[in-house]
Amino acid sequence: MFICTRLLQIGLATVLLASCVASPKTQGKHLGKTEPSSALDALSEPDNRSIIEKSRLAPPAADSAISADMQAYASTLATERNLPLDQVLDILAQAHHNDTVARLIGPTPAGKKVWRSWQTYRDRFVEPTRIRMGVEFYNENQAVLARASQRFGVPASIITAIIGVETLYGRDMGNFRVLDALRTLAFDYPDPNKPERAAMFRNQLSDFITLSLQNKLDAQVKGSYAGAIGLPQFMPGSIMRYAIDGDGDGRIDLQHSTPDAVMSVANFLVEHGWVRDLPVFAPVVLPGDPAALVDGGLTPTLGWPALQQAKARLTRSDAGDAWRTQPLGVIDLAEERRGTVQYRTATPNFFALTQYNRSYFYATAVADLATEINAHVQP
Repeated sequence: MFICTRLLQIGLATVLLASCVASPKTQGKHLGKTEPSSALDALSEPDNRSIIEKSRLAPPAADSAISADMQAYASTLATERNLPLDQVLDILAQAHHNDTVARLIGPTPAGKKVWRSWQTYRDRFVEPTRIRMGVEFYNENQAVLARASQRFGVPASIITAIIGVETLYGRDMGNFRVLDALRTLAFDYPDPNKPERAAMFRNQLSDFITLSLQNKLDAQVKGSYAGAIGLPQFMPGSIMRYAIDGDGDGRIDLQHSTPDAVMSVANFLVEHGWVRDLPVFAPVVLPGDPAALVDGGLTPTLGWPALQQAKARLTRSDAGDAWRTQPLGVIDLAEERRGTVQYRTATPNFFALTQYNRSYFYATAVADLATEINAHVQP
């Protein structure tokens, strides 16, 4: 969910998103997310944390006028989704431009170099507090985690780690009114050179309005500055397509229902290619200089025979065989200031994680946090 040195940083993640999402300035980006997530947004840079803290005290700009562009958008949305136009307009009239959102999503200032550091990124998420709280979350929710693992084949530790990385197990789900964030990014996107990003956020706003008018989402809900919602930081589009009712109460509530969040995370991963009983990384020792094996993409394109031809070998002979028949990819985790790179061999399950947040750093941090949580859970 997050970069190969041959690729440019891209302004956004989620997302969300998951189909969910990533931070606009998170280190370790690869191909730019379709839906941004928010826990990473808040932690990416000290500058961002300062802006976010100040925003908690400052109300959004009091501009709820509906422009001609917004009126045309509302009319099209109402027609295409069979929604009452007056109710669509009513929700849009409640939306405000948020200057803080625009600043946070905006492009990196010219001349400012963002050094990618895998170790710095990892240290933010694979650290004692998040491990300890992850073990507590795991133990407190064993029943629903076991049910999700049995149904979807996603390990409980992976589900726990995603929720831990995204929102610190629900303790930081974002303090921005999602309607304002999406309205700002849909109609006042701060980088005019990226019209596709504004279009993506208009789609997310459309899904948000649709869910609100279907009484499936509170129009006043708060989330990340990119519009991600709840414990797993799902964007509205992901809520619409992948969220499921995990507690059997007939509704989906990713903010207050841990079972809904747990089952939805597992469902999202399976819908994006998670394979039951497959590790995230293959037990492979790569050749001395594997840089040529990295393509920087989010789809595995190699196989075990090709890696063997490149002089890769197994770390141990008892590692199982399931991964050997799967497509594989070599990923790079850079320390740019030092000029060093760590390489790993990733299975389809790693690339399923990158669909949650399109970042090698993100997916690896989730996998490493899951490993630590597993190591500390009492059998």
